[in-house]
Amino acid sequence: MKQPQIEITADGSATLYIPEIDEHYHSVKGALTESLHIFIQTGFYYSKADPLTIFEVGFGTGLNAFLTLLECEKLQRKTVYHTIELYPLTTEQANSLKYQDTIAPEQATLFETIHLAEWDKPIEITPNFTLHKIKGDMGQIILPDQSFDLIYYDAFAPEKQPNLWSEEIFEKISRSMKSQGILTTYCAKGEVRRRLQRAGLIVERLQGPPAGKREILRAIKP
Repeated sequence: MKQPQIEITADGSATLYIPEIDEHYHSVKGALTESLHIFIQTGFYYSKADPLTIFEVGFGTGLNAFLTLLECEKLQRKTVYHTIELYPLTTEQANSLKYQDTIAPEQATLFETIHLAEWDKPIEITPNFTLHKIKGDMGQIILPDQSFDLIYYDAFAPEKQPNLWSEEIFEKISRSMKSQGILTTYCAKGEVRRRLQRAGLIVERLQGPPAGKREILRAIKP
């Protein structure tokens, strides 16, 4: 695979573009705006779990993890953050996005610490935030039942990675969620919503990020 290309999105934050599959890691309407709206506001702040256990599908650039870490530090909210990625970026690629300089310069070292953290074992990044990066395939991993309070579902789009949006995957995710667990995703396609419902989740459409997607989804496990 060729080097992903850096692109600046509408809100001034950067993302990566993969020419081979014609896909961006974030919305070109605003990478930071998208992550804050879909995962932090709609997921992290909506969940009342404390301590909080998160599972993210698609570590990608590490932006969601970094933003979550910053909120954990602000609120002193203890969080264990599990995240899976089959094709991790290099630290150099991640640093080239300049998130650490533009989002929270006073805590810039934490972004690099996230990317330098060893894979496949829990690492305490701060007393409030433990990171467990898993290098693997979502289709192959075995998730523990009733373990997660919050799911960040941030895989590439269904037309690019259809295997990550299958009913089987959503059933696996649903089993791994605690009662009243929450899933948030940028994808509001009708078939995705129906598959989440068939996996036993109660799904609602919500307003998307400003200038971005019209709708997003949040799903709750009864």
